[in-house]
Amino acid sequence: MANSGDNNTRSFSSLVVDGMERAPSRAMLHAVGFKNEDFKKPQIGIASTWSMVTPCNMHINNLADDAAKGVDDANGKAVIFNTITISDGISMGTEGMKYSLVSREVIADSIETVVGCQGFDGVVAIGGCDKNMPGCMIALSRLNRPAIFVYGGTILPGCHKEKKLDVVSVFEAVGARANNKIDDAELAAIEEKAIPGAGSCGGMYTANTMASAIEALGMSLPNSSAQAAVSEDKRIDCERAGAAVLELLKNDIKPSDIMTKEAFENAITIIIALGGSTNAVLHMIAMANAAKVDITLDDFTRIGANVPMLADLKPSGRYQMAELIEIGGIQPLMKILLDQGLLHGDCLTVTGNTLAENLADVKPYPAGQDMIRSLDNPIKKDSHLSILYGNLATEGSVAKITGKEGLVFTGSAKVFEAEEEALQSILNGDIVKGDVIVIRYEGPRGGPGMREMLSPTSAVMGKGLGQDVALITDGRFSGGTHGFVVGHITPEAHVGGALAIVENGDKITIDAETKELTLHLDDSVIAQRLEKWQQPAPKYTRGVLAKYAKLVSSASTGAVTDN
Repeated sequence: MANSGDNNTRSFSSLVVDGMERAPSRAMLHAVGFKNEDFKKPQIGIASTWSMVTPCNMHINNLADDAAKGVDDANGKAVIFNTITISDGISMGTEGMKYSLVSREVIADSIETVVGCQGFDGVVAIGGCDKNMPGCMIALSRLNRPAIFVYGGTILPGCHKEKKLDVVSVFEAVGARANNKIDDAELAAIEEKAIPGAGSCGGMYTANTMASAIEALGMSLPNSSAQAAVSEDKRIDCERAGAAVLELLKNDIKPSDIMTKEAFENAITIIIALGGSTNAVLHMIAMANAAKVDITLDDFTRIGANVPMLADLKPSGRYQMAELIEIGGIQPLMKILLDQGLLHGDCLTVTGNTLAENLADVKPYPAGQDMIRSLDNPIKKDSHLSILYGNLATEGSVAKITGKEGLVFTGSAKVFEAEEEALQSILNGDIVKGDVIVIRYEGPRGGPGMREMLSPTSAVMGKGLGQDVALITDGRFSGGTHGFVVGHITPEAHVGGALAIVENGDKITIDAETKELTLHLDDSVIAQRLEKWQQPAPKYTRGVLAKYAKLVSSASTGAVTDN
């Protein structure tokens, strides 16, 4: 019979396995490998997002085993369990992509459900594809038990004709093929060589952005964001995480002690310096909501006014994450920003030390590298993430403008009611210089699910129109998107936002300098059109998408389902 004891490292598992009356519970656990001595140990859940549906997660079963070894070697008892993952890259541009953002909520709910039910005392969560990460973090915040997040790691680059490739190379090759810049054989060669194995998409897309942000937040061990998926460094990272969560448990350090307002500000600072994905805005607000920390769209503007974009990383730059790993990852960048007073050094992290203590002995980047610019020679002197307001976005919108596209765009609207319609029009050559592509009814409720628009934005790039047209939507953009784009427009069209009444030929201005998104119509005309507008019927009436559409909040508040 297990001892009940008063060990505060077993405050949850003791309720499940201690005492005579818990014999049936112990009997079931014997069947899954528990020994008598294991019932006296803290139980640590290992949340694995392993799946063979995507290369981002195909290796995470092995990483979960490594994390479990770290727990067991530190005298805990590891229990591995699964949650789902989906593939944005595979479903992109199809109806299936509507499940992508929904999966963030399913992942959070499932991890909370298993840990809460089984009485685990701590958690190691391992994520690969981008929705895994905020999904895991939302769950860890809700549970508020000692926990660490481990990034599954980035993929290595593909190669074709001595040019490094990633998944976005294939999306852009589709546009190039439609424009007859390449032939079928060239497209097939790029397709076959772009993704050589396991790991998350290789640029500073959403997965690498979120992994970097979570490390800066203090919820991953140092360097966890900057390790290849299949590497000895990543294996060791997982083992160390397993051991470290036992130390958090002994010292009673919980996510709420780490995920403070200042820690979120550190994460936002890193997202900006790295030129990270627009999706990070949505996810950071959602994660902060779960942590009961007040982070809004305007925090990105406030912080972005003082933080430069320094990283020359894809999609708008030249380098991939695997190359950043070779020069030291994000730790030297964090040291640079800390030394300039742009990070809060006193924030606690999962090491048990502060951020400043973690960075104390970090070496600088090697001399001569041009991947991370100096503060006096930035790619952009302030944030590439512009929060735009205006009569088209009274609750805000998110633009990703690095400055390479220019800072102001005015053009004529070409309106599409769904992503597929817009993509076909681009590939057919119907989009011309000066157009503002408007894709609506793709928001959290209207989609439902807020699809990413990587297919149309990549087709625009492949067509050579990246500096000549703009695209705005109440949907999202992939971290692989670049160009003159504005997403997350709120209120979304489905709930009667002004995007719903834009007509072909209307003049629209995107201004990253004044932070405005303007439909050039008198207020009276907008009001008249809105009076005639009727809300479309829901696209789904049953199942997970219907439930999501009923529960989900505005993109401006993180598109969360548990407000």
